[in-house]
Amino acid sequence: MQVFHVAADQFAELGGLPDALPPAGYVWVVSARHELQDQVADMQAALQRWTGAALFEPHVGDLLNNQLPSHFDTTSWYDLLVFRRLAAAPVEGQPRLAAVDTSPVGFVVFDRLLVTVHPTGCQVREFFVTRLRSQAQAPDQRGARLPASPADLMLRMVNHMVDSYLELRRLLTRQLGALQEALFSPRSRADTWERLLDARNMLHALEDTCEDQRSAIVEWIDALDEWPEPPGPAEQRERELLRVRSRDVLEHIERVLAHVRRLESSGEAAVQMYFAAQSNRTNAIMRTLTVLTAIFLPLNLVTGFFGMNFEALPLIHSPRGFWAVFGVMLVLGIGASIFFWRKRYIGTQH
Repeated sequence: MQVFHVAADQFAELGGLPDALPPAGYVWVVSARHELQDQVADMQAALQRWTGAALFEPHVGDLLNNQLPSHFDTTSWYDLLVFRRLAAAPVEGQPRLAAVDTSPVGFVVFDRLLVTVHPTGCQVREFFVTRLRSQAQAPDQRGARLPASPADLMLRMVNHMVDSYLELRRLLTRQLGALQEALFSPRSRADTWERLLDARNMLHALEDTCEDQRSAIVEWIDALDEWPEPPGPAEQRERELLRVRSRDVLEHIERVLAHVRRLESSGEAAVQMYFAAQSNRTNAIMRTLTVLTAIFLPLNLVTGFFGMNFEALPLIHSPRGFWAVFGVMLVLGIGASIFFWRKRYIGTQH
């Protein structure tokens, strides 16, 4: 568990949970999920000492739950946001889309305190610790500044997590396109269907995740509109900045959701086209077999007629009988073939 003090131009790591909040700025408490589980009592005592209110037990359970979907809840003392981030994104060339997985990150937002609960080895946690340290050391670099409030820091982290979904879109499109090409290939492998089903299941799960994320951010925006009016222009500007960041996060989520739905539609269309192609291929095979049967049917009739065991059959004792019958059969076969070819029942063009 790490504790940081964030002020206008300061980002410093504290040795542990302090006795009281610093007079300026706010405190950011960063904890892994298993660390919070071992130190729930200490955290609750610190929150009671700092803010006069500890976390409710259902909210503690939400923060410790590794399977919880994205959602938002609010109380008179704090706001709780659980947001699922990408836990393991597939890399270039990885064959299975099902490798995409998510893991929840919990945010507890007080007026001057932010508590974040991350999975073990969370890259978002390490990224923002490093980023805020560099911003504090070079505050004028490209106009970057430290987050002004716990809510501002939370929205920056959520926006960073959503951006990872945006970066995933190109890879998903490419891999789904490769699966579709493999599906229609004459040399399609037996596991192509399994991979396509994995992709569809992953896209359905990703759509559910984005739906939960959007609902959580919409509820956060509604709760933000119900906050008391800020007392001064500076506070009013900070409030508007929070609204802008919240709407930006919501717009990014909706872009990801729209793209996932397009991919789902494309996958469904590919399945339907595959079945249509298979049906056309089967019809072509059956048409060819039917035409061949129709060509050889009169030939079988001729051979059957002359194969009857009678002495008085015409041409049966003639030395030219075989060649006469053979010529008739040849003419019948060629004539039937030309007829079916002109009707386009046989050939490459149908």
